Amino acid sequence: MIELTLADVARITGGRLHGATGQERVTGSVEFDSRAVTPGGLFVALPGERVDGHDFVGAATAAGAAGVLAAREVDAPAVIVPPVAQVSSSYVLAADADGAGAGVLAALALLARHVVDVLAADGLLVVGITGSSGKTSTKDLTAHLLEELGETVAPPGSFNNELGHPWTALRATPGTRHLVLELSARGPGHVAALCRVAPPRIGAVLNVGSAHLGEFGSREAIAQAKGELVEALPSDGVAVLGADDPVVAAMARRTAARVVHAGRAPEATVRAADVVLDDAGRAAFRLVTPAGEAPVRLALHGAHHVDNALAAAAIALDAGLGVAAIAERLGTAAPRSRWRMELTERPDGVRVLNDAYNANPESMRAALATLGAMGGRHTAVLGVMAELGDDAPRAHTEIGREVARTGVERLVVVGDAARPLHEAAASEGVDSRLVPDAAAAAELVSAGVAPGDVVLIKASRSAGLEKVAEALVARGGAS
Repeated sequence: MIELTLADVARITGGRLHGATGQERVTGSVEFDSRAVTPGGLFVALPGERVDGHDFVGAATAAGAAGVLAAREVDAPAVIVPPVAQVSSSYVLAADADGAGAGVLAALALLARHVVDVLAADGLLVVGITGSSGKTSTKDLTAHLLEELGETVAPPGSFNNELGHPWTALRATPGTRHLVLELSARGPGHVAALCRVAPPRIGAVLNVGSAHLGEFGSREAIAQAKGELVEALPSDGVAVLGADDPVVAAMARRTAARVVHAGRAPEATVRAADVVLDDAGRAAFRLVTPAGEAPVRLALHGAHHVDNALAAAAIALDAGLGVAAIAERLGTAAPRSRWRMELTERPDGVRVLNDAYNANPESMRAALATLGAMGGRHTAVLGVMAELGDDAPRAHTEIGREVARTGVERLVVVGDAARPLHEAAASEGVDSRLVPDAAAAAELVSAGVAPGDVVLIKASRSAGLEKVAEALVARGGAS
């Protein structure tokens, strides 16, 4: 963060000083976890349903915190914010405005906006990325590319909501040249609110799928929400739109920014040609851009990473990175976020493909396609796809049929919520077993794997199937 006094923090957030002169200087990072506080930092005492940050103020000050951003008076130099900040309607949605933490979240957002505005005036480039799937991987690829041009800040994992978004923005310092942000949405207006926290100059919408269908109600509503990103772009900005999704491509009408289409379609501005997969599911292709062409060979596993790489390449091109450098760095990109097509080979030759962070119908199909391209006998361990609403039974049934089409030899389905997937696959002749939990799945799969096998593990995060991958890797004695 940029250096501020507590008086500055109070002025920016609309709070009041407590137990402080106002001259205390915040020279470190802003943290809501007292264990992460460093000398000179600002501790955010965020009230929660299970844990109240105010209970950890003592630990934060002992670690050297210069001050606390709090909802009530504490025994430390602090800025006390009102229950709902004066401009919370711009930064905290009505659905999030209830509870003691709303004012602190709004104050955190205001602080992030101030820092971003100051740094943007000095040349900071803010990039926003959204979509139903692929956000985190594209964010990681984009950060990897932009690091070639200067200091780049991006969130760890999927830190993409009303807490993670401003926290990430506040990691930027005067030396930061690029701020790459991932934007999530649980409903209308969420993306727009995040854009107000850190206004992007480049915005990428990857796709519109079925993720969160249960919360939005329809794909059209999801598209409306994702498109809030391109609506927030300035006229001198750039909108990178997925060329292979007609709903996303049509968002060109919703922005004043220059539009760049990225995808495999022949008419895409930045596109991939001659895509092939090797027997480890890694893609190679020819990157075609208005600035030239270059061959790319990804080290990441999964054909869907071609689409992620194209969006990242389009962003990097606009930021000033050359085509040859983009191609070279795409080839050196390694996974930065856990449990996303994370391949581990055991000493006995069994390969475990851990994609257990999250799942929706589109990402399930992509993972199964990658498995189908890999050599060896195939086992899939699949669990529930959450947040699909009334569409859940049909979506699980379709994935069960997809399993049969991709030639999976053995299927293990975890949890009764995913029963339609099991029943559909079994009806198509797949050797499918339904088990109650991750522990049972790990036992069943472990008993049947052999050297040369590939095991895919995928489900929504709530299923906890990363435990299956961890058990398989541990039992194989992998290095």
